[in-house]
Amino acid sequence: MTAARWLLSGKKAVVTGGSKGIGAAIVEEFIGLGAEVMAVARKEADLQQLQAKFPKAGLHALVADVSTTEGRQKLLDRVQTLWGALDILVNNVGTNIRKPVTDYTPEEYDFVMSTNLRSAFELSRDFYPLLKASAQGNIIQVTSVAGLTHVRTGAIYGMTKAALVQLTKNLAGEWAEDGIRVNAVAPWYISTPLAQTVLQNEQYLHEVVTRTPMRVIGKPEDVAGAVAFLCMPAAAYITGQTLAVDGGLTINGFHPA
Repeated sequence: MTAARWLLSGKKAVVTGGSKGIGAAIVEEFIGLGAEVMAVARKEADLQQLQAKFPKAGLHALVADVSTTEGRQKLLDRVQTLWGALDILVNNVGTNIRKPVTDYTPEEYDFVMSTNLRSAFELSRDFYPLLKASAQGNIIQVTSVAGLTHVRTGAIYGMTKAALVQLTKNLAGEWAEDGIRVNAVAPWYISTPLAQTVLQNEQYLHEVVTRTPMRVIGKPEDVAGAVAFLCMPAAAYITGQTLAVDGGLTINGFHPA
């Protein structure tokens, strides 16, 4: 009984943005803990690389853009056909455009908003019946420390991530009676392809590390471990919370010169 509290055996999970970086690490963590996983991403080649790592595991892959209505419907249809139920939804997909506020175009605003926020809002609603049927449903929103404090990574990105924190609280309150727990993780800089676009600047990397109390950049598996824990039976009394996976960054905030 004790060991089962720390496993995800038999759970059915969807991970958006699941082909690389944090998403791929979550997929790997879930499979290692006994879950069956649907990884969703826009690029087939990335999903094929992920599948090659788990040829005999419970991994399914779907090419879909969940920032669109068509992509979300495609995912919902696939899950209903394959499983007919869902235990875990991880809204991990996200993007960013780093610019001063005055430089954003309306199209860029819509792109970041639809990818980071609307996808999570709509997928949570789409999968509500399947998660309710589970009686032990879990939703994890992958937000960011940019939603908790200022980190100079673009206002629109920060807005979407802050909104996910509030969405987490609202859904946790509304859906608790349906047996659905809703939590969030808020990473700081994690060593992913997206983060490397800015961390390759050595001066900026130095500023990031020196402002982080633990003095290191996080790894994707650091976030994956936190996500997995929040979905386990061992975390059954935790809902509506946002767990910062940040090496202590939110103690300080971050505004480099």
